[in-house]
Amino acid sequence: MTDGPGGPSAQGLKDQQEKQHADLPRIDATIGPKAIRTLRELLLGNVLPQVYVTSGQITAVERVSGTAGADAGDEDAPLPVAATTMTAPTLAHLLAQHTYTYRHAPKGAIEEFTPPREVLSAALAPREWPGVRPLHGIIGAPVLRRDGTLLQEPGYDPATGLYLAPTVQLDPIPAKPTAEQVEEARAFLVERFLVDFPWTSKADRANYLALMVSPALRPFLRCLTPFGIITATMPGSGKTILTAAIGLLYGQRVLSWPDADEELRKSITAVMAEPVGAVVFDNLAEGAVIDSPILARLITEHTWSDRRLGSSANVAYPNDRLWLATGNNLAVGGDMASRTMLVRLDPDMPHPEERSGFTIPDLPAWIMAQANRRTLLRHVLTLVVDWCANGAPAADSVTMRQFTPWARAVGGFLAHHGIEGFLTNIDQVRAVDESDEEWTAFLARWWQLRKDTPILANELLASAQIVMTDEDIWQGAFITGRNGRVPNAKSLGWMLRGQTGRWHGDFVLRTDRGGRAGDRRTWHVEHATSHTASANQRGGEQDEADTARWGEQEELPTNGWPPGSIGALEAQAAAREARWSTHP
Repeated sequence: MTDGPGGPSAQGLKDQQEKQHADLPRIDATIGPKAIRTLRELLLGNVLPQVYVTSGQITAVERVSGTAGADAGDEDAPLPVAATTMTAPTLAHLLAQHTYTYRHAPKGAIEEFTPPREVLSAALAPREWPGVRPLHGIIGAPVLRRDGTLLQEPGYDPATGLYLAPTVQLDPIPAKPTAEQVEEARAFLVERFLVDFPWTSKADRANYLALMVSPALRPFLRCLTPFGIITATMPGSGKTILTAAIGLLYGQRVLSWPDADEELRKSITAVMAEPVGAVVFDNLAEGAVIDSPILARLITEHTWSDRRLGSSANVAYPNDRLWLATGNNLAVGGDMASRTMLVRLDPDMPHPEERSGFTIPDLPAWIMAQANRRTLLRHVLTLVVDWCANGAPAADSVTMRQFTPWARAVGGFLAHHGIEGFLTNIDQVRAVDESDEEWTAFLARWWQLRKDTPILANELLASAQIVMTDEDIWQGAFITGRNGRVPNAKSLGWMLRGQTGRWHGDFVLRTDRGGRAGDRRTWHVEHATSHTASANQRGGEQDEADTARWGEQEELPTNGWPPGSIGALEAQAAAREARWSTHP
């Protein structure tokens, strides 16, 4: 047949279709088992674009249409691409777009065909995918690879398994910036961008810069990062600008602080599925105390595991983002005090929003312009690359519990660029530790009432519940639960166990079994002076035993603590214990 006046003939249409699909991979999906094997081979051969494997599941990376950019610094700034676990409909779409999938119809004809759902699902079912590129995350800005080179080419990076979907387009950062480029970058950050914020000390500016470079350093360091709190004495001090300067560069999700830990857990699990570099709990209630065991667990885990929302199945996500909070006069409590990086602002005036004469006028609007964010990111990365090109010097004397590797690296980064004050406000963190204040007052009053006399938990509780007189022997210092009420005996016991051996001011809680209470647990408070005396006595006895065992030893280290102080005694005890473990 020939083409008629109404258009091409049936044969002409067939010829056009065959020509259109001539360059596409041909997939025979006629027979179910063979189709499953063929589809698996297709996936293993990396024929389909933007297909990866994450935790044993085939994943597709695609651009997300309708993703609105942030109009203000306190709004979500999602990345332009997302990774989704591949499903049967997703695979069917990719086959239609990038292959010619067909079946043999009756009478030998070949026709384009979409395999049944069960065939598609079966092809995706295995958990082992040798040869498929692993996807470890999506990032919104260049980062430092483990080998010290800068990942800055958009798209998939085989060396790290990361996919760069840049929030702003950058010219390449040189592997070895010149001295002029480094000085320009430092001057811009310190003398222009950050110069007008009302920092309470050099430590606040240094701590903020440490947080700012952390997303870029994460793949290089591969270590935990503390929780960042940016707090101020007054509204309008610049907290949101500081979080936006991080979140808009790396991608951010802005959350409200939930009222209960259960809701916090759900929020964390939900946001973990989103590819963002920073999560900001914005504008907490004034004077709020951040004291959450859920958050404390999150900050100290490399992987977050939880139940999938709406399901009984568990999910696990790498903890690969920076966690921040903003608010006025925020405080920390419990374990969060040792897991927090504090940045404080104090404009010391009644209406800080009315300030003028800034080096960069209208900074909230300035940070929203992509060209300005490009400038900011270029300078940050220039300093990062220069630090690494000079051997990535570390501040070996800095410690921060489980965050010590991070603190030493960023401390070295800041010192390399002449930025002083990092972590020197650690006493201020302790000063805003609401939980520590409460326990210090409680233990101090306990010591005044009973010294180191052991007592049962129910006896202790009874002393707080005497109603025969108007006088409160605890003077309002008895410890309360999270609801602000005196706990019951069982809850009090658990609270005491959680604080055993933990120093609060000059006091520490001790526990013992036996004695007058038989097998029941008793509690007593120990003061620093009595602790030092007993530690000295124990240390002297141990030194004699050590000498008798293997002779005179060199002086035990104090790790920089003054001789005879609690820190020195504990350091020497640790060294002594190490000796016993290495000298059988």
